[in-house]
Amino acid sequence: MEIAEVLLAGVVGSTAYGLATPESDVDRLAVFAAPTVLFHGLRPPTGKQATRVRTDPDVTEHEAGKFAGLCLGVNPTVTELLWLEEYEVRTELGERLVGIREAFLSAARVRDAYFGYAVSQFRRLEGRGDGSFSADTRKRTAKHARHLARLIHQGLGLYRTGTLKVRLDDPQWYRDFGERVARGELDEARAVLAKAEEDFDAARTPLPERPDEAAVEKWLHAVRAEFLPPRGE
Repeated sequence: MEIAEVLLAGVVGSTAYGLATPESDVDRLAVFAAPTVLFHGLRPPTGKQATRVRTDPDVTEHEAGKFAGLCLGVNPTVTELLWLEEYEVRTELGERLVGIREAFLSAARVRDAYFGYAVSQFRRLEGRGDGSFSADTRKRTAKHARHLARLIHQGLGLYRTGTLKVRLDDPQWYRDFGERVARGELDEARAVLAKAEEDFDAARTPLPERPDEAAVEKWLHAVRAEFLPPRGE
C-alpha cells in the first residue's frame, strides 16, 4: 500500500483498562487513511488489505473505511479507541472522528457485541476443565476470565449511559476474579454471565435503535476528499 496518514492512534488493551502486568505487551491501535485514488484501482485497500499489523512495538492499524465498518458493528476492541482519555496521534480528522463516536452506537449492537464477546470468552473457559492444568494454561484462563468480566461491565455501562468507560474502576477485582476462575471456580463465571443477561434485560438505555450512518458517511467523505490528489496529478 502507498504511503498513508495516521489520523488517530492510542494505547489500548490491558494498559488502557488498568489491567497490565509487568509481562503485558503494550498494544496500540490506529486509524489511517489510504490515498483515495487507490479505491479506484484494481485492488482497493479493503478487507484484509485494509489492516496493517506490526510488532515491536505492537500496533494494529485499520484503514478509515474498515475502521468505520467495525465501529458500526460495535466491535469492542476497535470501539474503545474512540473513548480513550488520551491519544498519541490526534489529527483534525481524528478529532472529528472522536467527535462523532456516539453516531456508531445502537442498542442492539452494543448488547450483542459486548455480551456476545463475553459468552465466547466463557466457552473458552469451559473447554479448559476444572483448573487442574499447566501454569501456562492457567495464566491464559485467568486472562480470559478477566476479559469476560471486563466486557460485561464495560458493555453494561455503555448500554446504560451511552458512554464507554475504558479504564476500570477496580482493576484488582478483575485480577482476583480471573485467578479464582483459573483455579476452577467456573460457577462464579457462570453467575457473572447470568447476572449480566438479567441486567441487560432490565436496563433502560439512551442508545438509539440504529446508528447514525449519515454522520459516519459524512466523516468518511471528508477523509476521502482530504486524500484525493488535485486534478491532473
